[in-house]
Amino acid sequence: MAGNSLGKHLRLTTYGESHGPEIGGILEGCPAGFCIDWEGVAADMARRRPGQSRLTTPRAESDHFEVVSGIWDGLTTGAPIGFRIPNADVRSADYGHLAEAFRPSHGDYTWQAKYGHRDHRGGGRLSARETAARVFAGGIARQLVAARGMEVSAYVERVQEVGVTDAPRFWTREEVDRHPVRCPYPVVAEAMAERIDWAREQGDTLGGTVVVVARGVPVGLGAPVFDKLQAQLAHALWSLPALKAMELGSGFAGTYMTGSAHNDPFVPDAQRPGHIRTATNHSGGIQGGISNGEELVIRCAFKPVSTLLRPQDSVDTQGEPLVLEGRGRHDPCVLPRAVALVEAMVLLVLGDNLLDARNDRWSSLQP
Repeated sequence: MAGNSLGKHLRLTTYGESHGPEIGGILEGCPAGFCIDWEGVAADMARRRPGQSRLTTPRAESDHFEVVSGIWDGLTTGAPIGFRIPNADVRSADYGHLAEAFRPSHGDYTWQAKYGHRDHRGGGRLSARETAARVFAGGIARQLVAARGMEVSAYVERVQEVGVTDAPRFWTREEVDRHPVRCPYPVVAEAMAERIDWAREQGDTLGGTVVVVARGVPVGLGAPVFDKLQAQLAHALWSLPALKAMELGSGFAGTYMTGSAHNDPFVPDAQRPGHIRTATNHSGGIQGGISNGEELVIRCAFKPVSTLLRPQDSVDTQGEPLVLEGRGRHDPCVLPRAVALVEAMVLLVLGDNLLDARNDRWSSLQP
């Protein structure tokens, strides 16, 4: 099966299924001699793990990880970093009714049609459980890019029609995490939580949007034509479960503007003599496929989770109609946990662009 790896220089390969013994992966390309803060990686993992609040799936996974290669005497060796994350709280019997049935809008049918055989337990490889490995690798990438002054932060902007009207901006993790919804606007966050509670009580689900902002991104990441930075980011972000749309900078709203209003004028950088910046940032930090030194601003839209805890019309594997029962443990809204996923994918892309084939030692990347 193809499609289990991401990146060229900082390359992540993941493995495992939702109800298998473990998930995990291999992260290649991390330069030798780098000291990873494992508590920092664990903090990233804690933001994604299930069961963290009433707003998420009740599946109780600690997301404890074990690093099995690539580290010696506290430093990276330059070899692949292998890691495993045990699945501790599986209830495969909850999914027995899906062995011969397809959930509407889920990947059950397409996987069966493509491969002829599928793991129905919690979605198998299609489950968002797989994303824990991405967040582990993203936690390492966060530390790599931070050494070059880059920071990435995401927050929930909208749940269904309850949302923030302010323009996107960078918020600290502390500000984002003050509410379990992960919206830094307290009043809006509470309204979002109430809407998610309502959906859960109805056995239904909700979608919405996450905004991610990266600051400190240097000029020059990305390349023209096929490796435009936004193309790499789109590849990574669109690979996330339930992601349905993505905007860079002004996005669709920019199409309603004139060119004279949308263009970002160049101005001298008052903080750095001899450098330039832009007066506005409709471009979202990328021009010509290459970062221009301004903040990267991306909006990601997630659909409502397709697995409902209420009856749905569907068909069995023979194409016969049936009423699918609502069972299992699922998020009524992915957005609070998706914040960690969106950050991880952006961090992996930025890390991949930072580490090219010439930078095989950490010391060569110091400012």
